Amino acid sequence: MKDIFNIETESEFQQKCLEIFRYQYENVEVYQKFVDFLNIDISTVDEVEKIPFLPIEMFKNHHILDKNKTADLYFQSSGTTLQTRSKNYIADENLYQESIVKSFEQFIGKTEDYIFLGLLPNYSENEHSSLIYMVDFLMKKSGKPENGYFLYNHQELFDLLKKLSNENKKVILFGVSFALLDFLDFIESSEQKIEVSKQLTIIETGGMKGRKQEITKDELLKILQNGFKTEKIYSEYSMTELLSQAYSLGNNTYNCPNWMRILIRNVEDPFSYEIAGKTGALNIIDLANLHTCSFIATQDLGKLIENKAENNLQFQVLGRIDHSDIRGCSLLVS
Repeated sequence: MKDIFNIETESEFQQKCLEIFRYQYENVEVYQKFVDFLNIDISTVDEVEKIPFLPIEMFKNHHILDKNKTADLYFQSSGTTLQTRSKNYIADENLYQESIVKSFEQFIGKTEDYIFLGLLPNYSENEHSSLIYMVDFLMKKSGKPENGYFLYNHQELFDLLKKLSNENKKVILFGVSFALLDFLDFIESSEQKIEVSKQLTIIETGGMKGRKQEITKDELLKILQNGFKTEKIYSEYSMTELLSQAYSLGNNTYNCPNWMRILIRNVEDPFSYEIAGKTGALNIIDLANLHTCSFIATQDLGKLIENKAENNLQFQVLGRIDHSDIRGCSLLVS
């Protein structure tokens, strides 16, 4: 089943979904109990839309793991001290690493071509963050001596970006939203100027809750574009409970890798789905979640967008369902 990264057609994806659904029903106890509670006969599940999606909240209070596997590595969601935090156990670290690299290379480029910088805590400060693990692994794959974290070292980051721009080197700067804005505030207050660089790419990973005045994603992207003097303001979408990443290359629309899909469920009827253009809650299929659950019902709101140029569907993230927990990258450095 690890051939998920070789999926090329929609029919192959559908077939693999049904195969993994049956495997997880048989081998992931929490998921089996959930499906049985819904009184679903798995022999009748013959298309993706009939697969039950596990509520993401189940990762907070249950140990979700293939009964044939053990896992020492786990990721834990960010959150406040008053919240129960989700845990996602990683039985196959190599599978996650392959997902990281193949997602990045499908949408952005070869890891060895880039220097990776992070406006994030380093791995030793937050070893159970899936985001930090991802960035740290990309740095290792890149192998560039300039790679590093600069969450609290704004002047050092500014000087390095200027140096790398002068050397015409390709740079990826990962950052939570509020940290990117803080860096731009520092530059403005110190009356320094970022030089225009066609080799700089910003990848924001979300994270504004409780840190700065709320602004829309479109407003954020415009501020970052103007502040960093580059049109390459990208976004990454993932979460603790997933082992794959979707990327937006602009316009606040995300692309899924070949082994990941988004369905938009009706908020009032969780077993029906919305057509493209209609807002609902995000159900995520992540086939890299081979040893936990590949079918997750999230608390994020969004909609599918028809991409007629490439004949596929993209998606937008529009916020959270009312009263769902505040969570996200901004809380990494609380």
